[in-house]
Amino acid sequence: MKELIDRYQLAPHPEGGYYKEIFRSDHGVSSPFHQQKRSAVTHIYFLLLEGQVSRFHRVTHDEIWNFYEGDPLELISWDEKNLSIQTLGRESVYAAVIPAGCYQAAESTGEYSLVGCTVAPGFDFNDFKFLEQDPSASDALREQYPSHGRFI
Repeated sequence: MKELIDRYQLAPHPEGGYYKEIFRSDHGVSSPFHQQKRSAVTHIYFLLLEGQVSRFHRVTHDEIWNFYEGDPLELISWDEKNLSIQTLGRESVYAAVIPAGCYQAAESTGEYSLVGCTVAPGFDFNDFKFLEQDPSASDALREQYPSHGRFI
């Protein structure tokens, strides 16, 4: 997978895997959640290799995941009550939406999964929070879904 990392100039992502931002709109909008100015939309390439996970995190705004190539990706969402798993890939669906503020995690079901992630209003690390930063929520997930604690 070094070929994909080199071709798309991907860098390690704090949540796991590799990424590269490929689009950030020059148009600004005000976030409906905190009224801060954000780009209208952003888009990244995101690569997970076998054995890597995207750790549980949440983003203030809606995020659309699109499958590009490789093995199916399991996209996990948790709204602090219910956990759901969607599979993105050639044999299932090519896109899924994680609603604003919902925790999300992911892993490839095989050698690798290359996907795209679009956030609107655009992504900003100030709008990003790992589940591990909220101990009570982390404990709740581990209690409700023990097998998914590895994504924290």
